[in-house]
Amino acid sequence: MKFFVDTADIDDIRELNDLGMVDGVTTNPSLIMKSGRDIKEVTAEICALIAGPVSAETVALDAEGMIAEGRELAKIAENIAIKVPLTWDGLKACKVLSGEGRMVNVTLCFSANQALLAAKAGATFISPFIGRLDDLNIDGMELIADIRAIYDNYDFPTEILAASIRTANHMKDAALIGADVATAPPAVIKAMASHVLTDKGLDQFMADWAKTGQKIL
Repeated sequence: MKFFVDTADIDDIRELNDLGMVDGVTTNPSLIMKSGRDIKEVTAEICALIAGPVSAETVALDAEGMIAEGRELAKIAENIAIKVPLTWDGLKACKVLSGEGRMVNVTLCFSANQALLAAKAGATFISPFIGRLDDLNIDGMELIADIRAIYDNYDFPTEILAASIRTANHMKDAALIGADVATAPPAVIKAMASHVLTDKGLDQFMADWAKTGQKIL
């Protein structure tokens, strides 16, 4: 499973990228706002740092506006994935932009039917939102499993990009189901390395080592 990092913070992206933990980056208007930077400037910096896809989101609500904004965002770098919402206009924009050979990430997916439409429209990525479904007491992972089954049934090339990931368990479950990609905040990716028994074992090793009075260097 590929890891995308869901942030517009350059320092966080660089740290994870140096460890080989970043295959791409996703951004959205909320993350751009949080960064406090110009969208084109920060996106260009991310694209220069990361070889994989960098999702940059349109903000128009009509297909014509999304297409125009998508073409403008695509000028930033070759690895831009244009992000459009899963609306009827978003599907229209996806069809045009993907037809031009551009990567398109169709976002805010909450049903298997929506995912099927996105694949038919030529989406490069479909972004089902796990955490927001969980917030409504709906199992977000069931949606990932449904999309996986449908895409496999018909060999759709659209990649399942599990989004709205809140926990390390979300990452594990998405990988078990077979999501192609998971995008998560830096803190969630780092939390995957944590385990109470690892900490407990390390504390014991350090205590025993101290008793030896030895040094390696």
